[in-house]
Amino acid sequence: MSKLHECQVAELHPTQITVGMIEVHDKQRHLEQLGHHARRHYLAEHPIPAVFGSGGTLHITDHHHLARALWEARVEFGVLLVQADFTELHPQAFWVEMAARQWVHPIDVEGRRHGIHALPEHVKQLVDDPYRSLAGYVRDAGGYVKTGTAFAEFLWADFFRHRVRIAPGREGFEAAVRTALRLAHEPEARRLPGFLPAHGD
Repeated sequence: MSKLHECQVAELHPTQITVGMIEVHDKQRHLEQLGHHARRHYLAEHPIPAVFGSGGTLHITDHHHLARALWEARVEFGVLLVQADFTELHPQAFWVEMAARQWVHPIDVEGRRHGIHALPEHVKQLVDDPYRSLAGYVRDAGGYVKTGTAFAEFLWADFFRHRVRIAPGREGFEAAVRTALRLAHEPEARRLPGFLPAHGD
C-alpha cells in the first residue's frame, strides 16, 4: 500500500537506536542550503519509509539519518512513503510483524541487540554511533555496494568497530574512512553483504 504522506517530524517514531551524527550533520547542511521549493522536491524524491502502528502511530523503517537531519534543521514536515498499515494490530503483534519483516533494529553503539523497550520515542533521542557514519561513507566511496540485505550497514559498522580507530574531528574521521576503505576489500570482509574484492583479485 505504498503511498506518499506529509507528516510532522515530531510525530515520527524510530525503529533503530543509533545514527551516525557526522552523516546527519552533512544531510542537515544540505537541507539548510536548499530553498523552500528545492527542499520540497528533494524530500519528495527521498521519502522516508514508514508504517502505521498500533493506534495510528507512525514508525519509520529506514532513512533515520534524514529524519534526524530534518529535526536538526528545524524542518517541521517530512515526506513519508507508507509501506503498511498495522493500526488494528495489538502492540505485541505489531512488533512481531515488524521483526518478521526486518523493519526494526534495536542495536546499540556496541553492536548489541536489545528489546523493543530500548527504542527511542523521538528522532531527537537517536544515539550517535560514529561507525554508522563510517560504514555509510565507505559504501559511498565504493567500499561495498548497497544490497537488499536487512541492516547491512549495521554489519559493516560492527566489522569496522573492532578494526578502525576514529580520531577526533573531521580529519580523524576522513582518515578512518581511508583505512576502512582498504579493509572493506580484504578477504576477511568477504562474507559481508555487498562485498567488493580488490581490483585484480
